[in-house]
Amino acid sequence: MLLAVTACGGGGDGSGSGSDGKSGGDKGATTAAESKQSEAVVTVAPKTGAKDVDTSGVLKVTAAKGKLTEVTVKDTKGRKIEGTISADGAGWTPATHLAASTAYQVHAVAKDAAGRTAAEDSSFTTLSPQNTFIGNFTPEDGSTVGVGMPFSVNFTRGITKPDDVEKAIKITTVPAVEVEGHWFGNDRLDFRPEKYWKAGTKVTVQMNLDGVEGRKGVYGKQSKTVSFTIGRDQVSVVDAKKHTMKVTQNGKVVRTIAVTTGKQGYATWNGQMVMSEKFTVTRMNGDTVGYNGEYDIKDVPHAIRLTNSGTFVHGNYWGGDAFGNYNASHGCIGLRDVRGGYDSSVAAAWFFNHSIVGDVVVVKNSTDPTVDPANGLNGWNIPWAEWKK
Repeated sequence: MLLAVTACGGGGDGSGSGSDGKSGGDKGATTAAESKQSEAVVTVAPKTGAKDVDTSGVLKVTAAKGKLTEVTVKDTKGRKIEGTISADGAGWTPATHLAASTAYQVHAVAKDAAGRTAAEDSSFTTLSPQNTFIGNFTPEDGSTVGVGMPFSVNFTRGITKPDDVEKAIKITTVPAVEVEGHWFGNDRLDFRPEKYWKAGTKVTVQMNLDGVEGRKGVYGKQSKTVSFTIGRDQVSVVDAKKHTMKVTQNGKVVRTIAVTTGKQGYATWNGQMVMSEKFTVTRMNGDTVGYNGEYDIKDVPHAIRLTNSGTFVHGNYWGGDAFGNYNASHGCIGLRDVRGGYDSSVAAAWFFNHSIVGDVVVVKNSTDPTVDPANGLNGWNIPWAEWKK
């Protein structure tokens, strides 16, 4: 009865107090709801549903009349894109590029001065590039290498945005050491510390090249983690005048070997050279290095490459009494050996078996200039200050 009476009383007079009371109640409820709504406005670019979004420079999150408190960007597999909210809370910037051909979801939250929150969501898909590149790298994942081994990447396309590409390759080490990259031309990037690696160092490389625009319209398509370990510390020093090579491990001489180096007109490069390949036996033909018809030896034993241009430390079974006495080679470092390399007691076999890719050979007192740092993995011949420029 009370409900019925109230209803009848309210409708008895359009201008009466019952009608005014109902109208006033609606206004009060609306005002209360408005007072709870945040003044902050969150904007996400690109907008929901966008396709063929560029992998860098497009993703932006901003807040007006408030400060951002949370921004989450992730793909459909849950992998997040890290980023930073500005000090004033007005914007969020991604720390890296986005992957290509990938769907992303954005969730952003901001608070106004009264602490009330506002949120915005967006979903979009990045572009699928028509032209791509990858980086061919050394050393291999899981390998153990010498103290001179850089992490070297050769790109399949010339790079015109080197900063963006270098930023996408992250190197961490245990124990920690500063590692810097250096470009050789526009298609090769090497990383190394200031001095040779410390024995036992664990190196992890994250190659986050997927989606990086290396040159206009050409995007990386590689996402890979590579790990390698630095083995024992071995550095060998060749004296071209004394015709000797002193092999050191952990700074101590473990063996002195009689050698022969490049003869007059074919002198061996001076400088620090890193072993890049090992061959139990290989063919050496002078035609391949510009010495047309001068030699063609089909069974050179215990050969270790030091430069791309053809400098090797290798076994030599044809050198007679040259070892330790005079220089007779076409630029290589020769160690006494036997044909077929079957004798493990000879100097060349011992050195081959005690060497690993990444070990260092230093040549001094030769009449030739210092080796070009780009000729092989020989960036150690560049001073640290210049390397970092």
